[in-house]
Amino acid sequence: MSPESFIINIPLFHTLSPEDRKRLASSIRRQSIKKGETLFRKGSEGTTLYVIIQGKIKIALPSMLGDEVVLALFSDGDFFGEMALLDGMPRSADAIALEDSELYVLNQSDFVAFLNSNANAIQAILRSLSQRLRKTDDLLQDTCFLNVSGRFAKKLLELAEENGRKIGDEIEFDIALTQTDLAKMVGASRESINKELRTLREKGLVSVQGNTICIHNLTRLKRRIK
Repeated sequence: MSPESFIINIPLFHTLSPEDRKRLASSIRRQSIKKGETLFRKGSEGTTLYVIIQGKIKIALPSMLGDEVVLALFSDGDFFGEMALLDGMPRSADAIALEDSELYVLNQSDFVAFLNSNANAIQAILRSLSQRLRKTDDLLQDTCFLNVSGRFAKKLLELAEENGRKIGDEIEFDIALTQTDLAKMVGASRESINKELRTLREKGLVSVQGNTICIHNLTRLKRRIK
């Protein structure tokens, strides 16, 4: 798929005219990254916006003790790296491939030139940035006010909403995440998440098969968010 036809499906560029999409697409290049490879590290120079053609990338915040908190999980059609692209500041987190991934890459000079001539694009990216800031606020609030059971249930529901396939009254979704990754996304230990998954399976709320999680009862899972 060409850059021009691909960006039509990206929410950030929905409002662009065909001429603007064509002009933006001419500045985009393609990049491949293998599973487990690091796209960029916290503190590195940030001059690039990335759009995922195919694959999964996690955004993680490392700690001095070697642990990390997973801030976001991006997949096909998602974009990231826009903060450093706009303000020229160093990267605020790590970006690591969870599977072999293909990306479109747009550098800062081309992107800023494009934004300067397109008010619709500026409005679209501001809306997107606002949504991501709200998600960060929600993460901080959840860590302060929800217990592990509540945080984990909420995260499963979010993953289902973003990646799920509805099958009757159930929802299933595929994730390239280990229990350690899930734990980092909710600020818990791997042992705690292992225990929570076991509890949810025993109660008949979820089942796990490989990388596929199926939520059998959305209503009862939502009740655990307290």
